[in-house]
Amino acid sequence: MSTRSPSSFGSKVLASLTFVVALAGCSTMDRGTAPRLEPQATWAVLPFDNHTETPMAGSRAEAIAEALLHAKGVGVVKRYTATSSQDVLFASTDANASTAALDWAREQNATYALTGAVDEWRYKVGVDGEPAAGVILRIIDVKTGATLWTGAGGKSGWSREALSSVGQKLIRALLDTGLGNVR
Repeated sequence: MSTRSPSSFGSKVLASLTFVVALAGCSTMDRGTAPRLEPQATWAVLPFDNHTETPMAGSRAEAIAEALLHAKGVGVVKRYTATSSQDVLFASTDANASTAALDWAREQNATYALTGAVDEWRYKVGVDGEPAAGVILRIIDVKTGATLWTGAGGKSGWSREALSSVGQKLIRALLDTGLGNVR
């Protein structure tokens, strides 16, 4: 018969549960230093590249990013929507399309553009099917085309959590840093 004390057993269970909870919502993020940004500037949300096997993942991340920019009250937010890309399930990386989108942002008198790429947007295969998202964001000075800030991250969630929720949390965490120095 074991002679474990109840408090010793309880602390081991608590430590094990803490470890499991810590692993369940894992995330990794690398973010640059926030640039000085003009408040109430006009922003353009440009197309996100889709590097996944999930149809329209880039478009989904764009919509979340647009909503978060509005929610953060950065100023006027406009989203580039090319009619030809809406019919395509998988976005391709096309230099001409990127140039056209940046030209559109200039025509809109946007000061900043937000663009990026989606590297993961899926439910993991397995017993629990956890949602997982991987996103790269870039803030661009529209006038010069220079990248002012970049952030990249990946996040997974609980098996009963929506993929859009995990993606939103990830994009919000990245944007919180990128928009940290709005004057």
